[in-house]
Amino acid sequence: MNRGTGLRVSCLGLAAAALLIGGKIIVTHASMAGKSGGADVIKPFRVHFPDEALADLKHRVAATRWPDKEIVTDQSQGVQLATVQKLARYWATDYNWRKVEAKLNALPQFTTEIDGVDIHFIHVRSKLPNALPIIVTHGWPGSIIEQLKIVDPLTNPTAHGGSASDAFDVVIPSLPGYGFSGRPASTGWDPIRVARAWIVLMKRLGYTRYVAQGGDWGNAVTEQMALLAPPELIGIHTNMPATVPDDINTAALAGAPAPSGLSAEEQHAYEQLAYFYKHGLGYANEMANRPQTLYAIGDSPVGLAAWMLDHDARSLALISRVFDGQSEGLTRDEVLDNVTLYWLTNTAVSSARLYWESKLAFFAPKNVPIPAAVSAFPEELYQAPRSWTQKAYPKLIYYNRLDKGGHFAAWEQPELFTTELRAAFRSLRGAKASSTGAR
Repeated sequence: MNRGTGLRVSCLGLAAAALLIGGKIIVTHASMAGKSGGADVIKPFRVHFPDEALADLKHRVAATRWPDKEIVTDQSQGVQLATVQKLARYWATDYNWRKVEAKLNALPQFTTEIDGVDIHFIHVRSKLPNALPIIVTHGWPGSIIEQLKIVDPLTNPTAHGGSASDAFDVVIPSLPGYGFSGRPASTGWDPIRVARAWIVLMKRLGYTRYVAQGGDWGNAVTEQMALLAPPELIGIHTNMPATVPDDINTAALAGAPAPSGLSAEEQHAYEQLAYFYKHGLGYANEMANRPQTLYAIGDSPVGLAAWMLDHDARSLALISRVFDGQSEGLTRDEVLDNVTLYWLTNTAVSSARLYWESKLAFFAPKNVPIPAAVSAFPEELYQAPRSWTQKAYPKLIYYNRLDKGGHFAAWEQPELFTTELRAAFRSLRGAKASSTGAR
């Protein structure tokens, strides 16, 4: 018992985020007690934030000091005032965090220490035989919230239009510094180090044969896992592949005309990439250079929400339509589930540091040496053409160019995304399709 605060803390599974409310420290999340053991112990985890933390959030949202309205009629100056005010009104009045908390707690969650950092993860084993283990990694400004819709379709395919042979065991970790994982207290946690940690995690779970998936930072981590080439990793899938040839990237970054001789698909990808470099790279540049300066998004919930919404133009347009009342792949609650997770765990700045840590060229091909599958969604930062993809992934086993879906593909289009994963890895299944560890 901590007699100074009157707060009981039992077997915290990670460095607990805390808020100071009325002079009293409130722990905002804690794991269930796990078995005692060595550093490789895996502890059950449950999510629960106190009412005081939720009330404080609503108070801060309601107390937002608003800037003037933008002086243009489009989104060229950033997230429009009307969109953010609609978001804030819903957040402060109708939004209910407890609903997503219940969804999370309905899933098996755990923490385990790897390389000095507590790693939080969801781990759902399929009840079907020969399930193929898969580790799915989110990006920024995403979280494990992105993948909640795909858990049951992947682990229980017969209830979602698939066959028993499509089953997966699903592992969804929170990146270090994100969500319920610990916040690194020293430098060095770049995608390569995260990839090493994920390899340790899958081995710790008893898997001797598995696949990996990711988009955004999840792609960077997944590709680095492939480059580290653990024998257990038999293939990867990405929905934001790194395929851009050097000359294309250089021209797009400079805002130069597209190189001659491009196909229609390549020309379209070039235009998307050039637009992103000119209009959409600001947030990444700031986080890569000065993540600690972002105190404002750690102090203002509305500031945090606006910063996260402005990731890319097409996602922002979709979310703006959502708060205008239109039916889209996401709902108002789902958007706020993700933002609220960042707020309550106080990970706005710690998550931004991944941009500072990474020295990888984001879209440059990495020559992945193992079987790779790619789903190219049209509203991604760029829709990777087949020609670039085949050169970037020498062992490409699957490519599909979709006509719907964007940067948060699993979140926006879970049925399409699930279908893609089933198809992507079907050729890697077989008599030795899965060694799934103890069940």
